Amino acid sequence: MWWLALKAFLACLVLTPIFRDIFRSYGIVDQPDRRRKIHVHPIPRVGGIPILISYAIALYPFGHTPAALTNYLPLIQKLGPAATLIFATGLIDDLIGLKPWQKLIGQLGAAGLAYWAGVRVLDVAGASTGVWWGLPLTIFWLIACTNAFNLVDGLDGLAAGMGLVATLTLLAAALLHGNSALASVSVPLVGALFGFLCYNFNPATVFLGDSGAMLIGFLLGCFGAVWTQKGDALISITVPLLALAIPLLDVSLAILRRFLRNQPIFSADREHIHHRLIDRGLTPRRAVLVLYLFCATAAACALLLTLPHAGRFFGLVSLAVCGVIWVGIRQLRYAEFGLASRMLFGGELQRTLGGQMRLERLVEELGQADDEAECWRLTSAAARDFGFDSIRLSMRGSVREAMADEGSRECWSLRVPFGDGDYFELTRRFESGVLPMMVASFLDTLRRALEERLAEWDRQPVNRP
Repeated sequence: MWWLALKAFLACLVLTPIFRDIFRSYGIVDQPDRRRKIHVHPIPRVGGIPILISYAIALYPFGHTPAALTNYLPLIQKLGPAATLIFATGLIDDLIGLKPWQKLIGQLGAAGLAYWAGVRVLDVAGASTGVWWGLPLTIFWLIACTNAFNLVDGLDGLAAGMGLVATLTLLAAALLHGNSALASVSVPLVGALFGFLCYNFNPATVFLGDSGAMLIGFLLGCFGAVWTQKGDALISITVPLLALAIPLLDVSLAILRRFLRNQPIFSADREHIHHRLIDRGLTPRRAVLVLYLFCATAAACALLLTLPHAGRFFGLVSLAVCGVIWVGIRQLRYAEFGLASRMLFGGELQRTLGGQMRLERLVEELGQADDEAECWRLTSAAARDFGFDSIRLSMRGSVREAMADEGSRECWSLRVPFGDGDYFELTRRFESGVLPMMVASFLDTLRRALEERLAEWDRQPVNRP
């Protein structure tokens, strides 16, 4: 079996510089931009080509083929179209560029082919997924793994090194449990990644590109799904999750960040874990080594859970992993998560919800107001609820005013016009405890509600008393 790793290593060691120099001579390189792409010189993004070829060469039956590999060849042959499609999608993106939805279509197609080939998530936490849940869960898992490695590929040697650690973890778990078939198809990837890292580790002379990163993530997702078919209950899904912990964590944080920022999920930014480590003062090489260490720690936990009678420690290991993740995320200092935490646990969310409900009630009440006096009563009461000390309302030539206490000196005032020459003017202290975002919502909501009430009166003048 280790002959497969050696073949893949030698093939990748020879092929990588050949393809690197060919693409460099034709000017097909990745240009630095000093923002997200921090490399100094243009570098080819062709790593997926030698990795795929080396993996195929290692699995090609030159002479004697291991019995375990022979038993697994039908799945490998069926998986070939899926791996080829995911590689082709990444390569096209590297060469001419694809829109996010176009890449997603390719990933969905590859995941569907893999499911048809027999790569399926059949069990989650001891519960059988069945046909209806098995298909979407398998596709979701494969797309998550594929994009996780694609997103984490931002520093020299990072994605390839993480892929190597994850592959070694699944390989070790397969060997510990006698799953020689899975070990036979994962060991060539170990050799290919070792060979590629000789040129990809800092300072890199060649990059993985989308073709390489997506291929590694997709293959590891397939290996993880195959492992769950042979594992036991909850531990079966935990091993691939821990083996791919850092890439999956990074893609999860990216989705959550962009959701909180109201940005497109597939938009690019410079807020990935490796970027944050560099912003904290680490060099690119040290940032990669730190992430290697975290990957190795997660891998050790995954292997620990595969040992006999290790299930009794599942809760303790899970708690420790969650604690490390929580501390690590706090150290990265994402502003979005700090704000979300204050809103959830600092009372801001409750106050925001309460204020929003008060605004909706104000709109409803103003919509039923019969005259200017009723509008004034509702408006002045709402102004006090939102922290304003005084209000003046000019409506249909009638001016009403409620003044603040004499002690309120440090304040600001704002006049908001509405309708045809009407306005309301508000005064508020600087130290008011009302959330600033709710103040802006109150002003805009009140303006629109008064305008709508005036327009309704104009349409039905005879109904007004």
